[in-house]
Amino acid sequence: MQVATTGLVLRQIKVGEADRILTILTPDLGVVSASARGSLRMKSALFSATGLFCYSEFTLTSGRSHYFVDTAQVKKVFHGISASIEGMALASYMAEIAAELSPAPPEADAQLRLLLNCLYMISERHYPCAQLKAIYELRALTLAGYMPDVLACAGCGKYDGGEFYLDPVEGRLLCADCAEKARHITNLDNGALYALRHICLAEDKKLFGFKISPESLQELSRTSEQYTLAHLEHGLKSLDFLKSVLE
Repeated sequence: MQVATTGLVLRQIKVGEADRILTILTPDLGVVSASARGSLRMKSALFSATGLFCYSEFTLTSGRSHYFVDTAQVKKVFHGISASIEGMALASYMAEIAAELSPAPPEADAQLRLLLNCLYMISERHYPCAQLKAIYELRALTLAGYMPDVLACAGCGKYDGGEFYLDPVEGRLLCADCAEKARHITNLDNGALYALRHICLAEDKKLFGFKISPESLQELSRTSEQYTLAHLEHGLKSLDFLKSVLE
């Protein structure tokens, strides 16, 4: 059976001299594996459209265990990503999270739009890498059904004022007093708490529209990473590389 879809190439693996196995995030099929035969040949019609982080229109034929790419045409290439090692590392990290979450329709459409927007922001260098990293981590997990309880302290109902603690496993907020009673150290200042709420709750068009100080961003970045790893339940190879180039 042949299907037409759009998709973003999350991962590519070379097979033989000229073939690639692609991992593609699509809005209507979810995350699929597809063989792109001969796509590594410069003269191949598939060469450009099946590259890493390419957003393309695909015609796929389903096989027993995966798809085969019949045709592919580029819709968007994020040229600015490859301009820096930090950009490539961050994009790879986001792509690995997307593959791990493996969203099914209709969630896959929202996850694809989020990732495309984040890749655009990386390419255009509008925001610090650490800020885009936290935005993607928290929003992707929220879309996947893992949104933390960000409204108020789970212990006393306090909304703001002072530092808070986000439990990376349980996803609940505790004010400084309740965190101390539970023997936890606060990990969010006012700025990081505001950004956390904004990322989880804002409309798509307003997602990137907030400012944060370097100090608050450091706390947000550390906490969002801990939350992500706790819910994916294992480490990510791309994260180790990303941290090595950002530090």
